[in-house]
Amino acid sequence: MIDASASTLNGPSGPRPKKVFSSTNIMIYGTLLVVCLYYLLPLYVMIVTSLKGMPEIRMGNIFSPPVEITYEPWVKAWAEACTGINCDGLSRGFWNSVWILVPSVILSIAIASVNGYALANWKFRGSEVFFTILIFGAFIPYQVMIYPIVILLRESGDGITNVIRLFNSDASNFRLMGSVWGLVIVHTIFGMPILTLLFRNYFTSVPEELFKAARVDGARFWGIYFQIMLPMSLPIFVVAMILQVTGIWNDFLFGVIYTKPDTYPMTVQLNNIVNSVQGVKEYNVNMAATLLTGLVPLVIYFASGKLFVRGIAAGAVKG
Repeated sequence: MIDASASTLNGPSGPRPKKVFSSTNIMIYGTLLVVCLYYLLPLYVMIVTSLKGMPEIRMGNIFSPPVEITYEPWVKAWAEACTGINCDGLSRGFWNSVWILVPSVILSIAIASVNGYALANWKFRGSEVFFTILIFGAFIPYQVMIYPIVILLRESGDGITNVIRLFNSDASNFRLMGSVWGLVIVHTIFGMPILTLLFRNYFTSVPEELFKAARVDGARFWGIYFQIMLPMSLPIFVVAMILQVTGIWNDFLFGVIYTKPDTYPMTVQLNNIVNSVQGVKEYNVNMAATLLTGLVPLVIYFASGKLFVRGIAAGAVKG
């Protein structure tokens, strides 16, 4: 009783509660607020400019909200803006990007997931050397490979045409260079090294006992992959999907080199709209076109952000 009374008189024990408005908290939250404003202010300017008419924009106050909201710049950016001789806006480029994006993402993730699974669980002679060479390819600058890929796409198209003509003498030329499928192949190949690294590290973090138990039960390569590994790998598949969607959708260099005007992706169409030298510079249309081009990656991020964090934390960047 005496000890209890003494401790009561001395006051509560334990760490002292931290102040809500301490100097450390003010510095941290102040820095975060400044960074947020740095990134959000240009986005705010783009949005309010895209909702203004040109007479209001010419008044010069870019930070003021629109006096009268108009959606005409969005309609024009989507369906009426001219990109060279075509005046169908971004709509054609959007569907070209979709046709490029979907097969590129599916093929690259499917192949890289099998590569990572094999390198993590099914060791073969020279597997480490193969993995090292594959990862080395992730660090080769794209610019070094541009012209060799042009030659490969051109020669491959001619080879496929010759094979087709063996069965059909009236077959027309099959061109990979300048086609959507040529660009799909390029994106699939260039996405392979980093995606293989992600999947290999993720499958390495899966308990080895689980793999051994499946082997004891008689499961083989594809059985273990589809029945055990694949259901456990949703987070890393989301990580790979976000990386590929962002990289492929935002790509400009490959799109402008390996396609032609009829199959230009959305980013090339955006460049042609913004840098057009004909007529009056319509800043509201340019801002609306830029926002439309960036909507797909934003939607993907917001829809799967939690799974992205889970995939990174579950072994996506482990060595």
